[in-house]
Amino acid sequence: MSNVAVRGGRSRFKFGQQEIVFAIFAALFATLSIFLKGFLSPQNMLTLLQNVAVLGILGLAMAIVVIGRGIDISLIAALAVPPGLVLQMVQDGHSLPASIGAALALALAFGLVNGWLIAYADVPSLFATLATGLFLAGLGQAALFQLDVVQWSEGMKGFEKLGQGTILGLPVSIVMFALACVVVAIFLQLTRWGAYVYAIGDNPFAARVTGIPSRPIVVLQYVLAALIGCFAGLVLAASVNSMPTRIFNSTMIYDVILVVVLGGIGLSGGRGGVVNVVIGTLLIGTMLNGMTIMDLTYSQQNLIKGVVLLGAVITDSFLNPRNEETAQQGDI
Repeated sequence: MSNVAVRGGRSRFKFGQQEIVFAIFAALFATLSIFLKGFLSPQNMLTLLQNVAVLGILGLAMAIVVIGRGIDISLIAALAVPPGLVLQMVQDGHSLPASIGAALALALAFGLVNGWLIAYADVPSLFATLATGLFLAGLGQAALFQLDVVQWSEGMKGFEKLGQGTILGLPVSIVMFALACVVVAIFLQLTRWGAYVYAIGDNPFAARVTGIPSRPIVVLQYVLAALIGCFAGLVLAASVNSMPTRIFNSTMIYDVILVVVLGGIGLSGGRGGVVNVVIGTLLIGTMLNGMTIMDLTYSQQNLIKGVVLLGAVITDSFLNPRNEETAQQGDI
């Protein structure tokens, strides 16, 4: 919310990054609504909401990691492979509960490997998650899936409501995003582990000195990120009645980073929360939807996203400078 400073009996409003980004989103949404034909159509609004839901859930996963002074490039692999395994196992005759259990176990193991590499083997998070993401995606394409697009099957009947149904007129996917926001907000703001994440992100050395179990908390961050990524993948699969596993090769991970950085979660760690993710998701989701309707080529979209991401990172470096005295091996 806006800060108000009172000096000499006069009020002065100071706007932070959250307010600025939200104002940009409102202006962009209004402009597209007026000048872009089809933007406000019911079908496009439904598509926008579904895309925002998946992007927002992934943004929550990335936020937990970035607040703790890390980064997770493997999120899209967690989005694609475990949910794809659900569809493949059901297609092969396994029950839906058993398939979901196997997918969650795979996501859990994946998060544990990420966390162990970063917390105990001291591999920088950027390189660790890049390597594990490539491995998981390759494992899926080479050993788990018969086709790049895993199709829906009769055994999945009813599960599509997770991405296509409505609750009180709202798409279920948006309701899932809202529930994920509540759960992550409770974790970050009301639990001891969430406080530890902020402490580690703010000053890793001081966190260790004060007795915070830094390494287990780092592992927890990446486990939660993998599980939330898997949840986002299930919502995506239910929305489109398939799982296009080659989504790992897309630039979606940069969209997620854009959500986090533009929303105001500093890459230096220890700052931000769920509200930042929601604001960043609204802006990036609307921007991507508008570019799609304008039929911009994939290269043109990447050019625009690259410029926006570069500007966001430069802005973040000024707004949230990293204290080099507390920088530790394993940072981004």
